[in-house]
Amino acid sequence: MATTPQASAHPDREAGRPRVLVAGDANLDLVLRGDVVPRFGQAEQLLDGADLVLGSSAGIMAAGLARLGVETALVARIGDDVFGARTRELLEHAGVDTASVAVTDEPTGVSVILSAPDDRAILTLTGALASLTAAEVEAALDGATHLHVASYFLVPGLAASLPGTLARARERGITTSLDTNWDPAEGWAGVAECLPHLDLLLPNAQEALALARALGDEPTDAEDAAAGLARRGPVVVVKDGAAGGFAVTPGGALVRAAGLALDVVDTTGAGDSFDAGFLAAWLEDMPLPGAVRRGAVAGSLSTRGAGGRGGQATRAELEAHA
Repeated sequence: MATTPQASAHPDREAGRPRVLVAGDANLDLVLRGDVVPRFGQAEQLLDGADLVLGSSAGIMAAGLARLGVETALVARIGDDVFGARTRELLEHAGVDTASVAVTDEPTGVSVILSAPDDRAILTLTGALASLTAAEVEAALDGATHLHVASYFLVPGLAASLPGTLARARERGITTSLDTNWDPAEGWAGVAECLPHLDLLLPNAQEALALARALGDEPTDAEDAAAGLARRGPVVVVKDGAAGGFAVTPGGALVRAAGLALDVVDTTGAGDSFDAGFLAAWLEDMPLPGAVRRGAVAGSLSTRGAGGRGGQATRAELEAHA
């Protein structure tokens, strides 16, 4: 359950400072749909759709929170280029405070998403986003009541110092969460040191299994993996695809919630929208079963449109389905 910081810890709150600070990646996604499995030999393939949209786990998560009425800011890095300007424009249009999105002399990151109905492949240039620092995150914390970190393995500078940043945030009464996303190197280094300083860990089922195994556990399934991770500190909230999601507390309590059966357009960013739906409810002290259901519904509804924001839910839609 979320804890409420003392009012004196956040003197800028009434002046419109963000409630949630999201830290991590910021970039565009080029989402390709249809015949997307490449065939080399200069074969030309025809697509069903192509959309250039707001991407990045942190960016999509921040936009999802803002759409649900949560005061949200993003701390990230973009380049001084067309992709960077469009990334900022889309974030601001979504209602996200971008004052802490820095412009650097590196190119803005970009991902190409090869999207099939039941799976996707992702090709990413990290560019500017990879150089985000812990100092930038901590400088942006004033006024926040919660810190969410996304794409841990794409921001190595921040990741190296993240345990200390999380610890200092909690000392200030700020609750914390982490969605590591997949580790391209599949080493999962450094996450163990973060776990004692987290209120929430938000992996998908495959990430939960990989994280648990990297820590020396031998889980039999994703629920077992989540239980092992939760014993190290955080409530572990697992995104479980079409099955919805579940959460395991440090004490071993398990709650599960189903998603919605929908005609899927694109699964890109569904996990980030799940995070937004869950966190918005959790920050309002909704009991864990209800918060997991909100997350599962938000993740399901996000698949209605192309890209991570195409189908993101409003608060009214979540309330209608939850």
